[in-house]
Amino acid sequence: MAPRKTERIVNLTIALLVAGRYLPKTRIRELVEGYHGLSDAAFERTFERDKDELRALGVPIEVGGYDQLFEDEAGYRILPSEFSLPPIELDAEEASVVGVAARVWQHASMAESTQSAMTKLRAAGVEPDPSALAALEPSVQATEPAFGPLWNAVLDQTRVRFTYRDGSLRTFEPWGLTSRRGRWYVVGRDVDRDANRMFKLSRITDVPVGVSRPGAYAVPEGLDLRALARALDPQEPTAEALLAVRPGRAPSLTRRGRRPEATPDLAWAPEGYERWWVGYGSLPGMAEEVAGHGADVLVLEPLDLRQAVVARLAAVAETSPTAAPGVATVAR
Repeated sequence: MAPRKTERIVNLTIALLVAGRYLPKTRIRELVEGYHGLSDAAFERTFERDKDELRALGVPIEVGGYDQLFEDEAGYRILPSEFSLPPIELDAEEASVVGVAARVWQHASMAESTQSAMTKLRAAGVEPDPSALAALEPSVQATEPAFGPLWNAVLDQTRVRFTYRDGSLRTFEPWGLTSRRGRWYVVGRDVDRDANRMFKLSRITDVPVGVSRPGAYAVPEGLDLRALARALDPQEPTAEALLAVRPGRAPSLTRRGRRPEATPDLAWAPEGYERWWVGYGSLPGMAEEVAGHGADVLVLEPLDLRQAVVARLAAVAETSPTAAPGVATVAR
């Protein structure tokens, strides 16, 4: 569901839920953001589609008389008693998942939509019932700017493009969002690298944009999102690599590294490079990360990491029509 459409339908739900009486279409058109500026015919079509979608989602929209003196103008409302959920029994694990979801749905845009709808209702002479909004719980609280676009992309199965903190541009098929150790991550398939990946939302430096139509890909059947997130989670460093890095390049490596003390027995580095000690927990993962920086990063030590990086770049060179000039990974 597109962001504007989602916001419009949320506003419509709030308006019908908190009004406490039947609202005619003329009043709904004035109150609900998203109907403004539409022609009469476009409003009728959009409103009918929105009602059908809400009913398909199980939202009971009731039709009745708006004015008791006249029966020619129908009104609409949602009764909180019919909209709220019956008591649900959950085990401990299910309750924890619901708790995460409850924290997610207090999103800033949702709060703005709610406040806007309440203000417009009061301006129109309708005193809303705020307690009815309890039926809309759980509510989302995610301050990451990337959260909303990625959430909609997951729902619509739309490919997105964004820039990660290391400066790389990623084309991504998001399968789901998950919270780990108080941080939000998106899990899915990196299209350019043809590999499963997990990205931390706080490290996405721009707002993800859709680059495909909805339904452009399929989420793997039987996907266990939490298990995949655990598998993709970076391991704690168990080894260190000595790298030669061009100044100002590969910030994802240097940010977690340290500059070595100048000692004569330290491995040689070519002119124009700085030496860095960088910890890693997975040799294949580290090799792929280093290889992604091309000639900006050279592996000095250890030998097995250097060989793994060389093997990856050799595989890329074999599949490329022309090898990129100046690509190197060993200093000697």
